[in-house]
Amino acid sequence: MTTVSLKIPAHAKINWSLDILGQRGDGYHLMSMIMQQVTLCDHVEIRPADTLSLTLRIPGIGNLPLGEDNLMMRAARLLAGHTGVRAGAAMFLTKYIPIQAGLGGGSADAAAVLNGLNALWNTGLEQETLERLGLELGADVPFCLRGGLCRVEGIGEKVTSLPERLQRHWPLILMQPCEGLSTGAVFRAWHAADAPVPADTEGLLKAMEAGDPALLPRTPGNALEPVSRSMRPEIEKAVNLLFDRGAVCAQMSGSGPSVYGVFRDEKERNRALASIRLAHPKAAVWACATLGGKELVLFD
Repeated sequence: MTTVSLKIPAHAKINWSLDILGQRGDGYHLMSMIMQQVTLCDHVEIRPADTLSLTLRIPGIGNLPLGEDNLMMRAARLLAGHTGVRAGAAMFLTKYIPIQAGLGGGSADAAAVLNGLNALWNTGLEQETLERLGLELGADVPFCLRGGLCRVEGIGEKVTSLPERLQRHWPLILMQPCEGLSTGAVFRAWHAADAPVPADTEGLLKAMEAGDPALLPRTPGNALEPVSRSMRPEIEKAVNLLFDRGAVCAQMSGSGPSVYGVFRDEKERNRALASIRLAHPKAAVWACATLGGKELVLFD
């Protein structure tokens, strides 16, 4: 068993497209999505220890122990139970991805734990096994384990990495325009709403292959966005703000309320970011970019 302290970036994700195809008898929704990791990430550190513990590090404030029901603790116990490992680990989380934002922060943290403890405990589980375990924790966890740009289907268990020629570096602005949304509440509202317009997935993939942001669909399509907008009108205002500042593509990610805008280049992105921060100094806004399957943003 290794004694090395591991530092793992837990990357947020965006939904380029999100279609809901149906619902299983057990209540889980059948999805078809194009998802991609972005450079915004939480920092997860894992050290050898006799017992399992999880501490939230808040820059400038200090450390706060987290409870047993946290998804990272659940991930650690799931891996230990599956492998029979009796070792512990001291886990530390520095949180940068907003919670309940549609950016997959909790799932990314859980995936970092599964990957990290698989290495720390030398359990040797293969990717397929880790993804199967991850699905027990949440629908986005298998994708977060795989990373990069993927087509995700079923209830989240069918993850297909898309070719490297599609994995472009797209400059983004992320915004969280309001308080978080409950995914369950959004899906319940979706069932009561009119049928959504299907996502323009083929147009999206053609633009990705061409590598030209100007060819991206203005709104690739997120079936949940109309109902999330009805619950949080700030979402529509944020999308319009990104378009007003020059985004060629903008929409909500996941079940919201976070939105993202794609820009032609980093110069235009940075100019838009400065303008938004000047006009809305209290806005939760980040500059970032998409990641390909082999990229990582490490931290010290």
